[in-house]
Amino acid sequence: MPGDIDVVIVAFGAPELLEECLSQLGGVLPVVIVDNSSNAAVRAVADLHGATYVDPGRNLGFGAGVNVGVAHLQHPLADVLLLNPDAQITSSGVDRLRRCLHAVADLACVAPAQVDQSGQSARVGWPFPTPWGAWVEAVGLGSLRRRQAFMIGSVLLVRSAALTEVGPFDERFFLYAEETDWQRRAHDLGWGAALCPEVTALHVGAGTGGDESERDVHFHASQERYIRKHHGTTGWLVYRSGMMVGALMRSLVLPRGRRARAAARFRLYRQGPCRVESAL
Repeated sequence: MPGDIDVVIVAFGAPELLEECLSQLGGVLPVVIVDNSSNAAVRAVADLHGATYVDPGRNLGFGAGVNVGVAHLQHPLADVLLLNPDAQITSSGVDRLRRCLHAVADLACVAPAQVDQSGQSARVGWPFPTPWGAWVEAVGLGSLRRRQAFMIGSVLLVRSAALTEVGPFDERFFLYAEETDWQRRAHDLGWGAALCPEVTALHVGAGTGGDESERDVHFHASQERYIRKHHGTTGWLVYRSGMMVGALMRSLVLPRGRRARAAARFRLYRQGPCRVESAL
């Protein structure tokens, strides 16, 4: 196993979650921790587990943090496990992910099934966001969009050859959609992504995040960047209008709490998510 896989963890505070994450890995694999929070407690946890600690001196965001971590790998030709500090997987689970990845020649990455702290399964594979997909969701037919085109990045094993060909993460994505964009670029070059349901990881979810409303803004701003990048200005206008129509309809029919969230999303898209994010 050593030399076959290196681990990159982009951390932001939450040393107790990082401790659990590294304890589950069991010290078998080389680990690089990029600490976007410059937190002494995070460094202490990294030192305790023999991980390489990198402090970039500021919050780079996830995509740029991954790129920094990859640049510090002990084995530059190894496959790379991207692992959130609020996620947990064992070294045996990582080994099974590696077998899954290399069982198919054109897979760029694989992800395990995920459960939360209560044991509830979480969706891992998603279709790529598209302008018309937003309209399918808006009219209540989202259940038709079940294709697993990309895997979420909380626990993601990336093939070294694909990383070399596709290139680094796009650092314009500060938080969210970095893995979506990278896997879309991989897809355009003929690579695929897959779920390995025989492996399960725990993911606390938002374990290192801040305010929920700010996370929502970052998420949708990243969606805007993704759509503009891959579908252009016209695609963004179609996507944005679909999101606004869907949010408006939900704000009229959903129960009170969910209705308020839908109304907030309508206002966010009316203003423009990237514009709102720039004011945070």
